[in-house]
Amino acid sequence: MDTGGWYCVASEEDYHHEIGTLYYLDMLDEGAHLLTSDYVLDETITRLRYDFGHTIAKAFWQQIEKAQQKGFLTILWVDERVFRAAMDIFRKYDDQDFSFTDCTSFALAQEHKVDEVFTFDHHFLMFGLLIKPR
Repeated sequence: MDTGGWYCVASEEDYHHEIGTLYYLDMLDEGAHLLTSDYVLDETITRLRYDFGHTIAKAFWQQIEKAQQKGFLTILWVDERVFRAAMDIFRKYDDQDFSFTDCTSFALAQEHKVDEVFTFDHHFLMFGLLIKPR
């Protein structure tokens, strides 16, 4: 799960809220196990905080904690090895406007053999990953 996926589910004002929420609920109904990273959560919480306030950002984090407790979400942590791999990607693709958080997601996707990402960010397509929902 990328920031765009989390954000559209958390924000009723997001352009993709309806389709994103339906997709998210369908994944949960199908028993999907979701992966996200601490960098993605940092980006999401920060954006929610700035756009909607501290209360909404805290409520989002509570949902993340519940998802972890129920066993359908794993948070992948960016350690030094992943950070270095992300920096290699960042350097290699200097002709693209990938965020560094995107690069950490690309590195984690490679490591964990992820080929599909819940996002609306076309950068994931450019890196060779499927994006959902479409």
